Amino acid sequence: MLNQTHGSIKIFAGNASKKLAQAICNQLDLPLGQMDVARFSDGETSVSIKETVRGCDVFIIQSTCSPTNENLMDLLIIIDAMKRASAGRITAVIPYFGYARQDRKARARDPISAKLVADLLQTAGVNRVLTMDLHSTQLQGFFDIPVDNLMGMPVLARHFSTFGIPDDMIIVSPDMGSVSRARALATKFNLPMAIIDKRRPKPNVMEVMNIIGDVKGKRCLMIDDMIDTAGTICQGAQAVMDNGATEVIACCTHAVLSGPAIERLQNSVLSKVVVLDTIELPESKKIDKIEVVTISHLFAEAIERVYTDLPVSKLYE
Repeated sequence: MLNQTHGSIKIFAGNASKKLAQAICNQLDLPLGQMDVARFSDGETSVSIKETVRGCDVFIIQSTCSPTNENLMDLLIIIDAMKRASAGRITAVIPYFGYARQDRKARARDPISAKLVADLLQTAGVNRVLTMDLHSTQLQGFFDIPVDNLMGMPVLARHFSTFGIPDDMIIVSPDMGSVSRARALATKFNLPMAIIDKRRPKPNVMEVMNIIGDVKGKRCLMIDDMIDTAGTICQGAQAVMDNGATEVIACCTHAVLSGPAIERLQNSVLSKVVVLDTIELPESKKIDKIEVVTISHLFAEAIERVYTDLPVSKLYE
């Protein structure tokens, strides 16, 4: 049982993350807060908090995944409701932070939507943000409040280490953006590393240009922060197989899996895809190749540390 020495703690869940929130509450031996998030007949969000939160340390768990705008608006209105109900401190626990990829102007007259979302959360009244594997770590600088960006790689590493790491394995980064993540995993397991050099002629389209490293005769473990349309991971897997790899396993933190992702994964050379449960998978996306690993224990410990004013930095070690 969480030692409630700092006043009352209450955990609530938006509609996008109910299963994860319940798992976190189970880890902390706390009840899930009573709250209804529904829709008025015209589609507007309706929030009704069924218990007092006055003076409480409130944690709202909600991934802003698809339907992104709906889940984001729900989160903003929940935060506003908590603020107006006199919550003592409000922490938005956003396992998957939508709009994080729109963090700069790629072309003239582009918006910086990630900055707008950061401003909206702060205006709504949030005091702290707890998230995981932001697409760009610099996004933390968009906020004027504390942002804890947990890492999914140690959870994935622990999962794979329980089954044993074969000597012929190599860690593969599917693009230059995931090099640091792949290098950390390769260092942890004392394994070699390869990088897929690619280019994007247009959004959600990837072309493999070159493979840096020797994958011939190796079992490849590809790691990325997210799998969206699965084009990058599937083409990368095919490329390393064409260059002599014997097997390819993919893993990621966020299983966005939009558009043709499921069909691509099913028809790909990938033998397995390991994902974390930052995004709740609907039944239509649960295929045999996909294995889900929970991060409830990590978020539970982070919430306990935030609540008891202990350093969260220990979770990065």
